[in-house]
Amino acid sequence: MSIEIKVPQLPESVNDALIINWHKQPGETVKQDELLVELETDKVVLEVPAPADGVLGSILLGAGETVIGDQVLGMMNEGAVEMPDRESAGSQEGKVASAHPQISPAVRKLLAEQGLTADGMTGTGKHGRLLKEDVQSYIDTQKANAMKRVPDTQLLTEKDVKPDESERLEKRVPMTRLRARIAERLLEAKQSTAMLTTFNEVNMEPMIKLRADYKERFEKTHGARLGFMSIFVKAATVSLLRFPEVNASLDGEDVIYHGYCDVGIAISSQRGLVVPIMRNAELMSMADIESSIVSYAEMAREDKLGIEDLMGGTFTITNGGVFGSLLSTPILNPPQSAILGMHSIQKRPVVEHDEIVIRPMMYLALSYDHRIIDGKSAVIFLKTIKELVEDPARLLLDV
Repeated sequence: MSIEIKVPQLPESVNDALIINWHKQPGETVKQDELLVELETDKVVLEVPAPADGVLGSILLGAGETVIGDQVLGMMNEGAVEMPDRESAGSQEGKVASAHPQISPAVRKLLAEQGLTADGMTGTGKHGRLLKEDVQSYIDTQKANAMKRVPDTQLLTEKDVKPDESERLEKRVPMTRLRARIAERLLEAKQSTAMLTTFNEVNMEPMIKLRADYKERFEKTHGARLGFMSIFVKAATVSLLRFPEVNASLDGEDVIYHGYCDVGIAISSQRGLVVPIMRNAELMSMADIESSIVSYAEMAREDKLGIEDLMGGTFTITNGGVFGSLLSTPILNPPQSAILGMHSIQKRPVVEHDEIVIRPMMYLALSYDHRIIDGKSAVIFLKTIKELVEDPARLLLDV
C-alpha cells in the first residue's frame, strides 16, 4: 500500500520550511520512525520519520526546495521489502524497461545501482532517449542541491583555509533560514523598541568560593555540574518576581504581566544562536537548571531542539563571557521587555573600605524596553541581581 510522506504541521509562527537532505533514496528499505528527510525552519531543524516499515518509492521534492505544512514530500510502499542485490537490480531494470522500453541495458543497470527510476529525468539522446550521462547529471544535481544547505564550516577545504599566496579567494554561500530569522529579529528589536542598556559589575569571589566548597558534593548528590549560570538564573527569577514590569511583554497597546518566569538561555549552535526556554524557572532547583542547560546545549549541537523548546519566554539571559567578551549591549528578544548579558570574569582593582584590592569582577548589562520599564526599575533590578550573586545566602533566605 502506498503511503504519502508529508511535511509535519507547522506552528502558526512558522510559514514554511526548506528541505535540507534526504537520508534515504528510492528503492531503499526503511523502518518505521527511521529518519527519512530533514527540513529547516527559521527556528529549528525538523526530522520527518518513516510512517511505517517498507520501501521508499519516490521523492517528489528534493533538497533546496521550499515546502509548507502537510505538503507531500514523497511516497513509500508499506510492507514492501528490498530484494537482494541481484534480484533487486533485475526487478528495478524490469520496472524501468516496462516504463521506458527505449532505455539501454547500461542505463538500466546504473539506475538500479543508484536505487533510482527514470521518472523526472530528461533524456538528451535521439528522440529523448535517456543516456548514462543524463542519469549521472541528475545524480550530481541532487548532490549539489543537498550540499547547498550544509553549514559553511562543513564546506571549507584546506585550500579555502590556506590559499596560495597568489590567490584572492572569495566564497559565496546562502544565508541559512535561522541566520536570516536572527537578522530579522535583531532589526525588529532595534527599530520597534525603545531599547536602552544599563550596566553594573559584580564581585564573583563569593560565587567562586561557593562553587569550590560545594562543587564535588553538588555533583555527587545531583549528578550535575555546579556552574555560575544556575545562580544567575535563580537571582534573575527572584528579581523578576519583585519587578514584574521586567518580566512583562507588549501586545499592541496592552502590557502583559506574567506571573511565571519562563527564562530563555542563549546557546550557540553550529547553525547560529538559539534560545531554548526553561518553563517556570522560579520553581526549579539549581540542579534542575544546570541539568536543563546541559540537555539543551547537547540538543542544540545535534539539531534536536523542537519548536516547542524555543517558543515563548518572558526573559532571556545570554553569556558572552564564555567567548571572552568583556562588555556588550545585548539586543532584546521581542516581545520580551528585557535581556541580561553576562560577561567574562577578570581580576581588577576595586575599592573596598577605602582600600584597593584585587577581585574577580564581571560586568553585567541589562537591555530593556523603555516603553515598559523606566530607568529606576531597570537599575534597581540589575542591582538586586548583583546583590544576590554577591551574597548567595540571600537566595535561600529570600531577603
